[in-house]
Amino acid sequence: MRLFNDYFADPPVFQMKCDLFLKIVAAVEEKGHAYDVPADSLDEFFRLGESTIIESMRRFVRAVVEAFGDEYLRSPSEDTTRLLAINVRRGFPRMLGSVDCMHWRWKNCPTAWAGSFIGHVNTPTIILKAVALHDLWILHAFFGMPGSLNDINVLHRSHLLDDLAAGEAPKVNYTINGHHYTMGYYLADGIHPEWATFVKPIPTPIGRKRQHFIVQQAAARKDVERAFGVLQSRFPIVRGPRGYGMRKLFPLS
Repeated sequence: MRLFNDYFADPPVFQMKCDLFLKIVAAVEEKGHAYDVPADSLDEFFRLGESTIIESMRRFVRAVVEAFGDEYLRSPSEDTTRLLAINVRRGFPRMLGSVDCMHWRWKNCPTAWAGSFIGHVNTPTIILKAVALHDLWILHAFFGMPGSLNDINVLHRSHLLDDLAAGEAPKVNYTINGHHYTMGYYLADGIHPEWATFVKPIPTPIGRKRQHFIVQQAAARKDVERAFGVLQSRFPIVRGPRGYGMRKLFPLS
């Protein structure tokens, strides 16, 4: 009854569509289930031990990846045409998405590792680098780098541009200011390198045209920041993993 009231009461505790909930249940019913909150907040509610809930959550995550990974954890090769059409209407033709990093606070980071995981936020963090669209679809995710690294360090270690470097990226043909390009691009902040695949803000915009571009670029780049915000609000565990070791934090990396 507690599970029913959480998901199907009016109003439900968790704002999830019934058909989506049943789809997930059908896909992982034999592989475990868990909630997206700290385990020790549920042990009394469900009369289950914290270790049991943590193990259920680990099995649930693996089951979700097995059931839905091929559909959602993939490169956007076959979706390129749709992505480009959407972003043309938003004023950024040939744009593939917005890229940025999020620092994930590691509450119980081992003391021996704290030095390498402490960055500008003065607490141990783990970095998630992602590319997101306006509809919250995260089409690239790279997780696990220590918080002491900056965006460029993480970029060099991620797989974001592997297809491009190997010449296997989807071909996108267009011309801007007389220059022909055969690749899409990502909206990025100023720390990213001066590469053709990144469109960054203009450091000192002079004139109404450049000032207008700055405003539009910043607005569109909010896609990935909004995705991070929704991710943290829907999955509170992202705001601070509790007591998990390295192997449990990164079993799928």
